[in-house]
Amino acid sequence: MATCNAELEPSCSINNVSIPSKPLYSKDHCDTTIVQLPYNVTISNNTLTIIAGPCSIESEEQIMATAEFVKNSGAVILRGGAYKPRTSPYAFQGMGIEGLKLLKKAGDAYKMPIITEVLDSEDIGVVSEYADILQVGARNCQNFSLLKKLGKLQKPVLLKRGMMVTIKEFLMAAEYILAEGNEHVVLCERGIRTFETETRNTLDISAVPVLKQKTHLPVIVDPSHAAGNWKLIHPLALASLAAGADGLMIECHIKPESALCDGEQSLRPDKFALLMEDIKKLNIMFNKTLACV
Repeated sequence: MATCNAELEPSCSINNVSIPSKPLYSKDHCDTTIVQLPYNVTISNNTLTIIAGPCSIESEEQIMATAEFVKNSGAVILRGGAYKPRTSPYAFQGMGIEGLKLLKKAGDAYKMPIITEVLDSEDIGVVSEYADILQVGARNCQNFSLLKKLGKLQKPVLLKRGMMVTIKEFLMAAEYILAEGNEHVVLCERGIRTFETETRNTLDISAVPVLKQKTHLPVIVDPSHAAGNWKLIHPLALASLAAGADGLMIECHIKPESALCDGEQSLRPDKFALLMEDIKKLNIMFNKTLACV
């Protein structure tokens, strides 16, 4: 559930559709949105929430071992891809429904809400049956048909910023979900495409305070996809929190060198534990509640 004292006062109606005087993402409608998840986990601007797990679910052993070490280090939400959008059609595309079952099993075992990506509107039903949060990836950020269908659910949606999407376009993508009645939306900055080639994408740190000023929706950062290199995740994660992010999404793997997807940007257990120690130290300055279960 998302708590928000929004009072939606439409200024006009077009084709029997009420148009609010201000966008629903605007702070004029709500001071802050608090997304409530199982196991008393919340995502909001008063908490610091860490999401972690592998890019792809590969086996029961892999997802269970990863869930154990990220939970022990302080993560509260378990991520894992069952349906994977890949640049190459020949790359590993995920385990599908079997992956969803394994992710759910790991989440139940370690008492962690789970998040996974939904690629196609036809998969919304099966993904929402297992997942506590449905993720919209960067490639689908402006898939308005998918967003409208997710807006008809009363289940949290994490919307990733598209790699070529402006902040205004990003917020209007969120508006598609909100306009259908789903208030449970979390925004995720994951890097944008620029001329720079030293990183996979360019993490737009400035997007965090801009979004925090413009919207009541929680804002988290995915430094893994921005960097594309595990060596850069630690500093980018801390920089994101310093900029005001409400949480992080970190890719982790028990053996990154043998990962079927994005191993080069995944943290080993020891590296993730070190990052979490620094996050806890830095969070003292921000006086946020570090979500824990």
